[in-house]
Amino acid sequence: MNVERLRILRELADRGTVGAAAAALSLTPSAVSQQLKLLAREAGVALLEPDGRRLRLTDAGAALVLRADEVLGALERARAEMESYGASPRGRVRVALFPSGAALLLPGVLDRLDGSGTRIDASDEDLPASSVQALLADYDVVLTHRDDMAVSTSASRIEVMELMREPIDMVLPPEHALAKQDSVELRELADERWISVRSGFPVDDVLLSVAAVTGVRPRVIQRINDFRVTEELVAHGHGVALMPRYAVAHPGLVRLPLAGVTAGRIYELATRPGARRLPAVAAVVDAFVAEAARFRADSATAGPWPSADRTRPH
Repeated sequence: MNVERLRILRELADRGTVGAAAAALSLTPSAVSQQLKLLAREAGVALLEPDGRRLRLTDAGAALVLRADEVLGALERARAEMESYGASPRGRVRVALFPSGAALLLPGVLDRLDGSGTRIDASDEDLPASSVQALLADYDVVLTHRDDMAVSTSASRIEVMELMREPIDMVLPPEHALAKQDSVELRELADERWISVRSGFPVDDVLLSVAAVTGVRPRVIQRINDFRVTEELVAHGHGVALMPRYAVAHPGLVRLPLAGVTAGRIYELATRPGARRLPAVAAVVDAFVAEAARFRADSATAGPWPSADRTRPH
């Protein structure tokens, strides 16, 4: 089977439409369709079938995508191995990160890779964990997050490594009646106005999970994904919020752990199957693991940063 046709089939599986696959490969849709027809002829079975106005993979097509992942991954590893015998750098790794996770981990990861010959091209992608498969069409490594009560994002074409757990705390303005407590229960905030994030993201998932356990139905008045905006709104008395512990930076806010419930988000690092055998990708993954280790010890407590020394290692 033609390797480039396998690549086209994988792009279709990743992106969902012939048009999107064609755009990603700088081809015309008719050229993509023609190559897929030739691949089906090579395979001897139908790989696609109509689904309304679109095409979807048959069972045989889905099975061949898995084999395409293996073939293309093997070629990438062979290329990386040959480069290791020459003077070329270990390579460029495309990394997608959710913004608050990037703020927490990326500076230290870049410090750890400095001088290694591995370069990160980082992009912030504020998308829910359900978008990981689509992101892996354009990135080698994806840092994502989920509610710690949700299932892992691992799937047949996604390898996932759990990096760390970050507690989610209550943030209040200092003049709030509960601000002097050591912790707070959701029932004590039943009449509050809430500032949350868009649906599908861990903080909102935590709020809904906790609400289901406590019976408190939160009154959400704003949905803001930028935690800096959320902090300013809370500081000015426009509501209360749940925020990931290490994302709280506003000096005028009070941060309290939730009493009687476990609330947190899990950081996960996702790659295509076998991608971690590539030296450059392995170096990036190892750097993320080492940087996340600085915070894991604090994950089950309500204390401040895990170390008073927040300088980054080199």
